[in-house]
Amino acid sequence: MRNILVVLGHPSNQSLNHALAEAYAEGARSAGHQVKMLKLGDLNFDPILREGFRRVQELEPDLQEAQALIRWADHLVFVYPSWWGNLPALLKGFLDRTFLPGFAFKYKGSDSPWWDRLLSGKSGRIILTMDSPRFYNWLAYGDANIKAMKNATLHYCGVKPVKTTIFDKVRFANAEKREKWLAVCRKLGAAGK
Repeated sequence: MRNILVVLGHPSNQSLNHALAEAYAEGARSAGHQVKMLKLGDLNFDPILREGFRRVQELEPDLQEAQALIRWADHLVFVYPSWWGNLPALLKGFLDRTFLPGFAFKYKGSDSPWWDRLLSGKSGRIILTMDSPRFYNWLAYGDANIKAMKNATLHYCGVKPVKTTIFDKVRFANAEKREKWLAVCRKLGAAGK
């Protein structure tokens, strides 16, 4: 059994992303996994890294708890929409504020281009929704959203493997299609993947 943290990157608890995150958590709990959920829209924090890495910006209590949950988890699941071909601002701000040097990664030295991946040993899953067809996101944008999250963020910090589940053409999906997507998420959760 695994410790699974589900991070809802959509700001609304009335969204399809919220339903997908809840379905994943439900499936995982039904299989005996320990599950915690972070609904970023419910957290109280400044999403702006005000000075970059030049000075320490104190973490709000919600972000301190988020880091504790990330440490606790064996498996990180991020559920979010593609907006303008990228992460929602809330999720990007969360990553900027929590995946910090000394927590998620650590540079080897001021004269070294290398770093330690401090989240090694964890696996991940991205559950992504988009209005455009999947092939168009790949053809027109080179899957920039997925590459940024999977490679430049999660792999950079040691989270591997990271699997991706994409639900596309969301605005055209009827209730039956959405129910199928929820079933996929329940199955993924039950498998702890």
